[in-house]
Amino acid sequence: MRKLLLAVMAVVFIGNVNAQNVKFGVKSGINVASINGSEDNADARIGMHIGIVSEIGISDKFSVQPELMFSSQGAKVKGLVPSATVKLDYVAMPIMVKYYIVDGFSVEVGPQFSFLVNDVIDFDNENGSQSDLDTDAENFDLSAAIGLGYKLTSKLFAQARYNVGVTTIEENPDITNGVFQFSVGYQF
Repeated sequence: MRKLLLAVMAVVFIGNVNAQNVKFGVKSGINVASINGSEDNADARIGMHIGIVSEIGISDKFSVQPELMFSSQGAKVKGLVPSATVKLDYVAMPIMVKYYIVDGFSVEVGPQFSFLVNDVIDFDNENGSQSDLDTDAENFDLSAAIGLGYKLTSKLFAQARYNVGVTTIEENPDITNGVFQFSVGYQF
């Protein structure tokens, strides 16, 4: 009975969303990723993200923007024979609530659910070659995201966002992800 009630509520909600208020698109950009909670010997790792977005208009001022992204994160760690790069690649699903302050300019906040698809540590050794090892990173990462968006045209947009890890990706010490993202996108 409970499942039936939830299904009916979902159909009513979806039915109330006007098809003109739903937009789909793609976006891509640069990640400046770090790991927080480790010693001070970690530098940012420059990566990328790419994926699909949808924006569901709720009112003139509010919308919900679910996304499905590939996101390359991690950090560069100094002091490990002589250095190493921690590569953590995720399939991420942010669900952002957007509030339009003025026409075209929005603030956004929401959770991001990320699933680890690749975890490697590249060690630089003395002869310049690298050896790859798996990390002990958790398979799931929950982050809180906050950002700004601007519609450059009716179809082209830009976003800046910071994702801070809520769950630890590794314990002892407790390490979390932190990622600045700068994106451009196109809505169809």
